Amino acid sequence: MDFRSVIRKFSRKNILVVGDIILDHYIQGTVSRISPEAPVPVVLENERFYVPGGAANVAHNLAGLGVKVTLAGRIGDDAEGRSVKQELKKKKIDTRAIFADKKLPTILKTRVIAQHQQVVRIDREKANLSGTVKVFEKLKTFIKNHIDDFDAIVISDYGKGLITTEMINFLTTLAHKNKTIITVDPKVENFCNYINVTAITPNLKEAENAIRNIKVTDGSRKKLKINFDKLITDDQIEKAGKAIVQYLNAECLLMTLGERGMRVFAKGKKTHAINTKAIEVYDVSGAGDAVIAVFTLGLTLGLTKTKAAELANVAAGIVVGKLGTAAVTKQELLAAFSGK
Repeated sequence: MDFRSVIRKFSRKNILVVGDIILDHYIQGTVSRISPEAPVPVVLENERFYVPGGAANVAHNLAGLGVKVTLAGRIGDDAEGRSVKQELKKKKIDTRAIFADKKLPTILKTRVIAQHQQVVRIDREKANLSGTVKVFEKLKTFIKNHIDDFDAIVISDYGKGLITTEMINFLTTLAHKNKTIITVDPKVENFCNYINVTAITPNLKEAENAIRNIKVTDGSRKKLKINFDKLITDDQIEKAGKAIVQYLNAECLLMTLGERGMRVFAKGKKTHAINTKAIEVYDVSGAGDAVIAVFTLGLTLGLTKTKAAELANVAAGIVVGKLGTAAVTKQELLAAFSGK
């Protein structure tokens, strides 16, 4: 298949990303000694920088691929919120659906890295759903008024409170009514609620945890038709993937398996295994964001679930070769298929 011709058509698409917006803060340095105050390394800082994270990194991937993208979510009414919004505008991401919440700070993840290894991560976040009601209503109004503009909706759930059961139901109902593709990068706690989506893209650990969560929390619907929650063998992965697709009534489940590649479970289709394209794994941060961005784009351009997954697999291989929360670009993806 000529994937390069598909990639060149990315710019024709308009995607809405809805999810938890995070500001990723990186401090890079070197370690040459242990602190005399405690058995911890002393990091001599060389540089620090900020990049959009969480759902903002999904939007960053899409923008880098030449797509028209709108990001919908919340930030705090603070310096970090203004910083992430400024960075998004630089990347030509539509920020009209990003609303400031005065009761919550912008989610901030600070990673200290030395000799290309993460030494520590410090998270700043505050969960207070009572302060988000007005933001939710503003988001719903914007999405309802602009749904006809979008070729697909991506739900990027980082479990920070924006993607509630109510929000999921609102988005899936609206997507079905308008025959819009809707894909989900899931969080375990919400797994039971991702019903009737076009596709869902958990990694292996997320799939295992989702199985446990479903068995514990779901007392109202038909139980998941498997009696194990560790996915070690190919047979276990096969049975779990098919069971989750049936349970969620999803069109497709794309399970990422790290060095083992990916598995595509499409409703009514034979399972398809895809080998990893990563040459060297430098940092897995952001790989899932690249996968759902490129996979969704492939679907909007009429690719089969398997072909869209193959394209996403190449994108993931590019991203894990970079340091930090990174995005794949259109030029990198085109180069990966040069001569093929």
